[in-house]
Amino acid sequence: MAHQIHSMAYVGQAPWHELGHQLPPKQSIDVWAEKAGMNWSICQTPVRYMAQEAGSLGSIMSFDDQKVLYRSDTKSALSVVSDRYQVVQPKEVLEFYRDLTEVSGFELETAGVLKGGRKFWALARTGKETALKGNDVVKGYLLLATSCDGTLATTATPTTVRVVCHNTLSVALNGAAQAIKVPHSTSFDAQAVKRQLGVAVTQWDSFMYRMKTLSERKVKTHESMNFFLKVLCQPELQTDPNARLTNERALKKVQALFDGHGRGAELAAAQGTAWGLLSAVTEYVDHERRARNAEYRLDSAWFGQGSLIKQRALDQALQLVS
Repeated sequence: MAHQIHSMAYVGQAPWHELGHQLPPKQSIDVWAEKAGMNWSICQTPVRYMAQEAGSLGSIMSFDDQKVLYRSDTKSALSVVSDRYQVVQPKEVLEFYRDLTEVSGFELETAGVLKGGRKFWALARTGKETALKGNDVVKGYLLLATSCDGTLATTATPTTVRVVCHNTLSVALNGAAQAIKVPHSTSFDAQAVKRQLGVAVTQWDSFMYRMKTLSERKVKTHESMNFFLKVLCQPELQTDPNARLTNERALKKVQALFDGHGRGAELAAAQGTAWGLLSAVTEYVDHERRARNAEYRLDSAWFGQGSLIKQRALDQALQLVS
């Protein structure tokens, strides 16, 4: 499939280069599973090898300490993991939201599969919403994602989305992300995760109060440049000429986004403020940062280096109002 995003479904505006199946609002979990390409399961089998002997085909042997995970539909191999690895099925990620959508007012907005099935996610709107100055609206979401190749624990993350540009930012308070992580060495207990998340979701007002203080903190030119340098230019990278060139391009881009070229940069909450600095970085990471394709950008923005850059931006922005 184009851009390597294996499959995806969404409600509302088409994200990420208009890939995926658009759905009407309030569809069932079964419909989401079909349209998001998550109606298959992860199967497992012991690792086997052939012990060759001279003049014969040899014997097929099993290595019981590891197992191969593969898709039930295509039989494509996904990964080789320890025999203690606890699998979370694609349908389980969607089922996590069943009672949240039926009882608690959540609404699924996107779900899909990355890297041929090695990662999958679902993102739901929580119903929380705050408007900063100039009607700069920020909505609350809950992202649940996992992998079957050991690259990502099953992770539930309270997330904000700035409506004007669809930038995402993980909710963090006191320097700590509010994500709940379940390693694959233990079984995934959806209800236990929801109980833990109850505290994080109720901290929406506290987090958005801090975003409001950012929107009221005017910044000077030297402050904006220092902010972007701290966020984008790590000292350990400065010995690499290619890294320095990449950093220079990034600095020019985020400065332009902050100076009025970013989506929503003209709104009162963002214009010349610490909130504008943070929004310029999140827009850069989510939509502008160089990536091999849309899949890699999404993977990085939510789970990889891009998410770390956004967290660093949040930490630096909060220091401006501390």
